[in-house]
Amino acid sequence: MRILLSGGGTGGHIYPALALMRQIKKQDPQAEFLYVGTERGLESTIVPKTGLKFQSVEIQGLRRSFSLENIKTLYLMLTSVQKSKKIIRAFKPDVVVGTGGYVCAPVLYAAHRLDIPTIIHEQNSVAGVTNKFLAPYVNNIAICFEDVRSDFSKYAKKVVYTGNPRAQEVVDSEEITSLSTFHLKDDLPTVLVFGGSRGAEKINQSMVEAAPFFEGKAYQAILVTGQRHYEEIKTQLSGLNSVVDNVKVVPYVDNMPALFRSVDLVVCRSGATTLIELTALGIPSVLIPSPYVTANHQLKNAESLAKKGAAQIIEEEALSGDSLFSKIDSLLQDDQVRMEMSQQAISLGVPDAADRLFKVIQSLIE
Repeated sequence: MRILLSGGGTGGHIYPALALMRQIKKQDPQAEFLYVGTERGLESTIVPKTGLKFQSVEIQGLRRSFSLENIKTLYLMLTSVQKSKKIIRAFKPDVVVGTGGYVCAPVLYAAHRLDIPTIIHEQNSVAGVTNKFLAPYVNNIAICFEDVRSDFSKYAKKVVYTGNPRAQEVVDSEEITSLSTFHLKDDLPTVLVFGGSRGAEKINQSMVEAAPFFEGKAYQAILVTGQRHYEEIKTQLSGLNSVVDNVKVVPYVDNMPALFRSVDLVVCRSGATTLIELTALGIPSVLIPSPYVTANHQLKNAESLAKKGAAQIIEEEALSGDSLFSKIDSLLQDDQVRMEMSQQAISLGVPDAADRLFKVIQSLIE
């Protein structure tokens, strides 16, 4: 079996592809993979480190307003389709899987033109521009949120609910990070607060404002600031360290799911990959959607969990030290509510997501 993977720009597009590859390798060690991305995206550094063969094409997104850059984009689309055809002819894949990002447009369209079976994987509750463009040309559309099904209503017969392969990888892992690593107690209720891999200034500042309220509480907190914010936040909190010893600050955590297993509540953005990990492990959450994303899709993602009772939402405009602490305080002191949220989160998870997607792949090859 030969599978060409494509996806790029953000980790949310890359990690599902890599999780799928690892799961397929477990079932079929002879399977061969090639990853096609761009040189400017994160995939150019992340993918080669896994030992997976990597090739690139040059592409960029269309500007939403009139711009001469769109002429360049159309030119790059034409040239990258031709290069993608050459890559596909050389590798001879049985199927091409796209997990999102602009690079999927030329790669999967080229596969379609060459009559190679194709699948797009949509991780969010709002369909991305590239996946909407590709919908008429692919064989199947795999989704992770039922809410996104309506975005592909014209192609309903192609849509299959698989979940995100990252969920299965998280569930199968047994890694766990002890809270003692952060000089905290393993037997106290704990909230983990973070704003994505690079951090979020508003979340960090709200946690700084909330920190004094943690004094004397029978619970504790970890704030992951992101590397670029760490020194500033550490300095702001330094005066409180002698009084508030149950709030710890770190710049980055390598393995978030391993830490998720040790905490009782997570406060974070609502990117697709993070939500997949939270639901896979059944972690209650307070979601603060980023307002700076296309089509406000993080709010839609958060609402998919909140309407099922798996999460609560604070929109960024309402975020402050007071609102953040109030939410954390009420949830960490109510075991019953957290248990119910956990159960609802688990009900939304798809622990066999990679296997489901692999079955779709196999059906196209047979």
